[in-house]
Amino acid sequence: MLPSNRVHAPRLPRRQLGAGLIEVLVSILVLSIGILGIAGLQARALKNNQGALERSQAVMLSYFMLDAMRVNANQARAGAYDLGKTCTVLESGATLIANDQAAWMDALKAELGDHETTCGEISCDSASCTVRVYWEDRNLQDDDRLQMIETSTRL
Repeated sequence: MLPSNRVHAPRLPRRQLGAGLIEVLVSILVLSIGILGIAGLQARALKNNQGALERSQAVMLSYFMLDAMRVNANQARAGAYDLGKTCTVLESGATLIANDQAAWMDALKAELGDHETTCGEISCDSASCTVRVYWEDRNLQDDDRLQMIETSTRL
């Protein structure tokens, strides 16, 4: 037995020698959840970028037609370029107007997808002209897929 008047030295805490298996598993779980979140954000960003590209192309294609109409402004103001909502590629014709319309519809189908929902429409009066471009954004939900850009200008 030890004498009672002897003071014991305080014990030092045991040093940890390595990470436990539970700690490693928890850290892998947290890291995995973070990586899955980043992958989801990346996929969402790609879808949004595709939609933005299609909207930009639709605007540029509407200006394509308006610029062609500015070259032949008198005919455009008279309604010669008017085109009801058309979703098929037109045949080139013997006139500048038929060729402009055919080239425009061909460009719509090439840039926005050759789908039955890719359409164009032109209406003019003596003061201004309006060009509408219709297409389907396949990255959106069913209710929001049909898109339309309308551009109006004075010639």
